Amino acid sequence: MRGEAYGRLMSDDPDPNGDDTSGTQVVNRPDDQRFALTRDGDDLGFIAYRQSGDVITLTHTEIDPEIQERGLGSLLVKGTLDALRTGSSDRVVAQCPFVAAWIEKHPDYRDLLER
Repeated sequence: MRGEAYGRLMSDDPDPNGDDTSGTQVVNRPDDQRFALTRDGDDLGFIAYRQSGDVITLTHTEIDPEIQERGLGSLLVKGTLDALRTGSSDRVVAQCPFVAAWIEKHPDYRDLLER
């Protein structure tokens, strides 16, 4: 899972602003302890995390202020959680309020909190 791109993200929730999210991907950057949302090699945002044993705590989500409110935060959370689901057996702690609220709205991801 380390340093890998997880491919183009597809959101089940259409982007409310109709913005193009093609070419976006989530990349784990373990040296920086963050998952980054990228497009064409440029970082659009990140989720910071702390790893302790088999627990990963998602501490903070940030999207470039110039492009906020375009559904990118949701794409980042979904991509991060999908990567953790498929590439790890770690339990997720959603310390970041944005991540916690996203999981609350998408109950099919709650199992990651109970591993």
